[in-house]
Amino acid sequence: MISKKDLIDFELDIKKIYEAGKIKAPIHLSGNNEDSLINIFKKIKKNDWVFSTWRNHYHALLKGIPMNWLKKEIIAGRSMGINNIKYKFYSSAIVAGTIPIALGVAKALKLKKKNAKVWVFIGDMTFETGMFHECYKYAKNHKLPLKFVVEDNNLSTNTPTNKVWVKKSKIPKDVIYYKYKRKYPHHGTGGWVLF
Repeated sequence: MISKKDLIDFELDIKKIYEAGKIKAPIHLSGNNEDSLINIFKKIKKNDWVFSTWRNHYHALLKGIPMNWLKKEIIAGRSMGINNIKYKFYSSAIVAGTIPIALGVAKALKLKKKNAKVWVFIGDMTFETGMFHECYKYAKNHKLPLKFVVEDNNLSTNTPTNKVWVKKSKIPKDVIYYKYKRKYPHHGTGGWVLF
């Protein structure tokens, strides 16, 4: 499995390339959540599907997507939508957009009696949406092989989640949840880039 240092070094490399003006599209860098993700990905099998958000580089690498392939996709401007069927990995920049797709894949796996799971990574603000709650309820009631992971940095773009909702919803016991402090801004690196 990929190491914490590998993850950090990859994002530092992407940061450097972005700041040199070589990526002409938004990037969303990960950081400060390496240990949590490494532990979660120990449970994810090769045959499992992973659905992610716009901040997906760590998820893609931990799912086994080769660094060189991922780097080329990011440089080509696809940082927010890394998709690779071979590695059973799908991401989208649409808030909550992957949840119903993941639900459909989980339903198909169950109908076909496949021995695989679907893992959906979402942020704490997406967790508060109706889309999450409806799909979670459907998956639970139909006993689908779908596992949700809530990554709580208490931010939606730059708006604190706890200020929007005043009180966050209770996390169900069967949902994996962890908190972390965002290392990078919502997109970019925090510096001006001239293209």
